[in-house]
Amino acid sequence: MAQLRQDYQKFVNQETEIIVVGPENKAAFEQYWHKEKLPFIGLPDPIHQVANLYEQQVKLLKLGRLPALMVIDKEGKICYCHYGNSMQDIPSNEEVLAAISSAK
Repeated sequence: MAQLRQDYQKFVNQETEIIVVGPENKAAFEQYWHKEKLPFIGLPDPIHQVANLYEQQVKLLKLGRLPALMVIDKEGKICYCHYGNSMQDIPSNEEVLAAISSAK
């Protein structure tokens, strides 16, 4: 999430909102968001309702939920999707910003 915070203004400049969905409960999410001063939206998903909707994988041997990143346009269409194979498999901000630009 530090990566997203670092380039947050670039996402704002592309008229993009970042929403991070995580497995923690509301209290843990709020505490983390406050501590890290994250400028985007955090959505707690402790019962995995959103994760299941977007088919985010959970692998206990790889520390839980694997990263998943989607770019969803204003009409609700997924125009970019990345499912990570490990906790480090996260697309760069440049790759995501390029996907946003091409979706417009």
